[in-house]
Amino acid sequence: MARPRALCGHLYAHDLEIGLFLKDIWYFGAPGETLAPGAMIHKVLLGEPILIGRDEAGEPFALRDICPHRGVPLSAGKLYDAKSSGCGHTAVECPYHGWKFGTDGHCAEIPSLVPGQDIEVSRIRVRHYPVREVQGNIWIYIADDKRADLAPAGEPPLMPGFDADQRPNIREKMTFSCHIDHAVIGLMDPAHGPFVHRSWYWRTQKSIHEKAKAFAPAELGFAMVEHAPSSNSFAYKILGGAPRTEISFRLPGIRIERITAGRHRVTGLTCVTPVDEKTTEITQSFYWTMPLLTMLKPVLRPFMRAFLDQDRAMVDLQQEGLRFDPRLMLINDSDVQAKWYHRLKTEWQEAGEQGRPFENPVKPTTLRWRS
Repeated sequence: MARPRALCGHLYAHDLEIGLFLKDIWYFGAPGETLAPGAMIHKVLLGEPILIGRDEAGEPFALRDICPHRGVPLSAGKLYDAKSSGCGHTAVECPYHGWKFGTDGHCAEIPSLVPGQDIEVSRIRVRHYPVREVQGNIWIYIADDKRADLAPAGEPPLMPGFDADQRPNIREKMTFSCHIDHAVIGLMDPAHGPFVHRSWYWRTQKSIHEKAKAFAPAELGFAMVEHAPSSNSFAYKILGGAPRTEISFRLPGIRIERITAGRHRVTGLTCVTPVDEKTTEITQSFYWTMPLLTMLKPVLRPFMRAFLDQDRAMVDLQQEGLRFDPRLMLINDSDVQAKWYHRLKTEWQEAGEQGRPFENPVKPTTLRWRS
């Protein structure tokens, strides 16, 4: 896979690796509204098959979606509630031989056994993944195989200013045909807007001008500290007043934009989730307190989709060049966020391997570019 090189800046040798999936961290798994009580869905995250389900009490859970008996996906079976499962708790039944597994991953029943066959059924298990449902988002903790039984380190992100049970006002999902690293770097790139998103409602190539933004380290990442949005971004103007915005990024691929306009708040959450080495899901959600935006949802949705589709089209085009494994360039200052992303990944990986706390490599600075 292509490796970037630095111009007018520095990258360490281990910063150049593209392809590593981070472990021991929370990933966006699924929108909460897609999973009704008693339902199950099949997902592939980081190349791993995962069953995401919701029990009759409304609690989500996640298991490795492979029966350890004959390898059949458990999500193709049935989810029984505590009363009908025959084992006193919610259980997933494999469709091949009826083996049942609790939501904790332990086997609860093997129907083919007869009295006298000495098998300790509960010792058979499928991998269980910690799950949190916060503000309408189902997060799954993917641990390193060596630490799979340890409790999660930290919690998923919260959208500040909104209740824990608040659900997004609007949401869109799109699949990009690329590795997560290229999706993340493309979405955080500050210089591509006037070219990839060239349109009357966002910005035009003629509107390019110099910008200077202050950045600071933030939890598992960095933040473009609160500032007035760019004057050449039409989308902010519909909020009225004098909006202020702060944009933060955190590992493994989460972008949060917080906008305040008078007494109202708008928060955008973009989650980049790897499916496998060549496929990445982008889920974009917005929370707001402005009644006007609720009225404009039928209009906003096509714009959201068009915006994401422009990024997807460029990433698809990028794959044509990446097939030839070129050396890539990262320049100052517009590509410094991409450099930080590589360094953050490297530090997270090394801290986990060495059993030490994560040390954020980002330092406060001001970056300048034209867009």
